[in-house]
Amino acid sequence: MTKLELPIHTDRLVLRRFEAGDLDAYHAYHSLPETARFLPREAKSYTQSMEMVGRYANFEFEKEGDWVCLAIEAADSPGLLGEVVLKWMPGCGQAEVGWSLAPEARGRGIGREAAGALLKLGFEELGFHRIDAKLDALNTASAALCDRLGMRLESTQMDKWHYKGQWATEVVYAILAEEWSARNAGA
Repeated sequence: MTKLELPIHTDRLVLRRFEAGDLDAYHAYHSLPETARFLPREAKSYTQSMEMVGRYANFEFEKEGDWVCLAIEAADSPGLLGEVVLKWMPGCGQAEVGWSLAPEARGRGIGREAAGALLKLGFEELGFHRIDAKLDALNTASAALCDRLGMRLESTQMDKWHYKGQWATEVVYAILAEEWSARNAGA
């Protein structure tokens, strides 16, 4: 694996390490029930948000089991819009991608641009073979984002998770390195 070169710039975004100054904005959207709806835990307290921002600011990405969580910011105006995560999973060349956006960033193509940048990083710079996304089947916005990224629905696992007092069906979307290359040839 190569060392991560940060920040990552896209047409409209900057993906960077979290900083202490991101805490209030992070907490503002992670304290909302609508943000927590499809995450494993309830809406975050301020203390929990502080712990997460500290963890995200100090990540290492060197071996299986490591993960990177990058702050999403507009290139033309500072301010946290959300985060994207890349986890290095056990197994030869396997990774998982995820995202969470502030309400004002949703529906504007920001998730697609940020997650697409992490797929590019994972395949083109880090050499992963396969990257997947695991979501609650009721999370139709994230499923649509997976489709827009060129990921295919691989499985539906009924009542896979029990969280927040109910069973949830997990859907797994994935894309292989050669599919990514074919989709982005000439781009």
